[in-house]
Amino acid sequence: MSMHASDLVLVSAQQLKPIDEISGFQVRPGFFRDFGATIIPGGVNFTIQSHGAVSCELLLFHREAEEPFAVLKFPDNYRIGFVYSMIVFGLDIEEFEYAYRLDGPFDEKKGLRFDRTKILLDPYARAVTGQSRWGHTNSASHGYRARVVRSNFDWGPERHTQIPMEDLIIYELHVRGYTMDSSSGVTCPGTFHGLEEKIPYLKKLGINAVELMPIFEFDEMRDARLIDENQLLDYWGYNPVCFFAPNTSYCSSVEYNREGLELKKMIKTLHDNGIEVILDVVFNHTAEGNELGPCFSFKGFDNNIYYMLTPDGQYYNFSGCGNTLNCNHPVVQELILDCLKYWVIEYRVDGFRFDLASILGRNEDGVPMNQPPLLRNLAFDSILGGVKLIAEAWDAGGLYQVGSFPAWKRWAEWNGRYRDDMRCFLKGDPNMARIAAQRMIGSPDLYDPVYRGGNASVNFITCHDGFTLYDLYSYNQKHNEANGWGNTDGFDDNNSWNCGQEGDTDDEAILSLRWKMIKNACTVLMCSRGTPMFLSGDEFGDTRYGNNNPYCQDNEISWLDWSLLEKNQDIFDFFRFMIAFRMEHPAIRKDLEPSYIGFPSMSLHGLVPWEPDAPESQYAACVLFAGYDEEKKQEDLVYVAVNAHWNAAHLTLPDLPEGYRWKIAVNTGDPKQQTFSAEEMPAAEKTLLLGERSVIIFVGEDLNLPVACD
Repeated sequence: MSMHASDLVLVSAQQLKPIDEISGFQVRPGFFRDFGATIIPGGVNFTIQSHGAVSCELLLFHREAEEPFAVLKFPDNYRIGFVYSMIVFGLDIEEFEYAYRLDGPFDEKKGLRFDRTKILLDPYARAVTGQSRWGHTNSASHGYRARVVRSNFDWGPERHTQIPMEDLIIYELHVRGYTMDSSSGVTCPGTFHGLEEKIPYLKKLGINAVELMPIFEFDEMRDARLIDENQLLDYWGYNPVCFFAPNTSYCSSVEYNREGLELKKMIKTLHDNGIEVILDVVFNHTAEGNELGPCFSFKGFDNNIYYMLTPDGQYYNFSGCGNTLNCNHPVVQELILDCLKYWVIEYRVDGFRFDLASILGRNEDGVPMNQPPLLRNLAFDSILGGVKLIAEAWDAGGLYQVGSFPAWKRWAEWNGRYRDDMRCFLKGDPNMARIAAQRMIGSPDLYDPVYRGGNASVNFITCHDGFTLYDLYSYNQKHNEANGWGNTDGFDDNNSWNCGQEGDTDDEAILSLRWKMIKNACTVLMCSRGTPMFLSGDEFGDTRYGNNNPYCQDNEISWLDWSLLEKNQDIFDFFRFMIAFRMEHPAIRKDLEPSYIGFPSMSLHGLVPWEPDAPESQYAACVLFAGYDEEKKQEDLVYVAVNAHWNAAHLTLPDLPEGYRWKIAVNTGDPKQQTFSAEEMPAAEKTLLLGERSVIIFVGEDLNLPVACD
């Protein structure tokens, strides 16, 4: 009998009877299409695949035991093609852990690394053992093992409503670092539960999507080292051990055989509060590294399939981390698709950001493909149909595809050009005003709306990789000495500016300028077409003390200092205002119905309306967003003027029809008040002074509309 596990609804427990005995256990051939370990009536189904192995053993361990209490070798008739499957009856999932041993040829030049002495982690494992205590190496002596996980979480009757890309405000955060500092005030710091405790804060801020840095199981003790008496770990987590398993050290309590329960509860609570969850996923490499690295999973199952190898069996390294996953091999494609669908079905994840996504479009020999089958399959998969797909459209091998990533109108991109160009413009670099205006209107020079759709650009100025927003205007150079590499790691081209003094200062003039630059960056980001994303902590001036690559810093360098929220309340209030302003004005986010008063949806201007300044201008990038808001039954007119120069300039506003006038909603150059509620907004003169290094946002008011009465 060969069935799918989903067919169990048609099969009674009595029909699933053992037919063999191995190592004292009653067994029978299993469900060959269900990879991993699955609970079934009366037992557990174990299914794995290997194209090169000649035999396979299932190892069963008592919890934390060094040696298996049972070894079950798969009989020949328990194998179909390259798939091994066995049902083992009478197992209590809380009383064992499991792993595999495979035998086969060992020939490094052919990429074959089978070794029957290696204990191998199931590539489809839903939970990895020995990882639950952060900072403790529990698995080093006996290798990684897996546990069988129950799938019985009740998501309730309602499904979280999907938010369109143009309406998202993405907030990138690290689960541990977000609440690990004592200033966070949570009861379970550094955990999924700790993040859940911060949901009222997230709602107050106004974001509606969190992008979580890697939460797939990783070993933070990989390459742990001591530098100046500080223990450095693999803190960020961009070295996955298993793609299907959540990082159990992010749980507030040990969840034996219920792994993922706390994460699911957190996701459900976020959804209940209108916040989507996007996972930062790493399918470009694994923690097994190159030929000098360990063999704990993929190398032992089919090294020459899972990794890109040179003709002599060495590892291509387009990831910069020792190996590169062979993403467009059919077996690896299937694994990635199965994994993403699992996270969508079991965890109700709303989207994925793909780390070094250009690797996903490389052929098995590393050559970029025109129509990568993996990217196409992800774009058209039915389960993933409503899921956000966001590419980091470059890799460590030099392939840079911002604006040209294969998309099928489904893929969005981290717009690295937006980050670089806007940083240069805002600090006053010459010849950037027109480029900045292009970035603000959705980068149509990069993303043709006909071929890419209108939601391709994820705009950001900061992310986990690089300076925080405060550091962007506090440091001219990186300061990564604490990482132990002599300040050679991390990027040198930060396009940052310290505003006159490197690092901390008591100079009030410099501090005032820094806060204004931060507000300018926030304003421009929230007034740009595309999806805005910013780094957690930027909204209250969090600092990493100039470290632009704190991947190994599990300490105050990386942990958010929540005491800064009270200290820099003005910045938080400004971020909150700008997020609400963006959501209040759909003309910023998308094309509306055509304007009745003759304005196009978007238009570029200079200090004089309808006349963009010369390309070499350092002055203003001015953008008018317009359209008819059908919901409010009125025109939505937003004019954004940005002066990145150190001198003020006279700005002339576009004429409005009779019965309309311009009012000021935001002016970062106003020393007394930078934001104005609808009731407070002052009327703007036809020509006014646009202050040095400042942004003014104008809103078109229809004087004929009736005044709302309380």
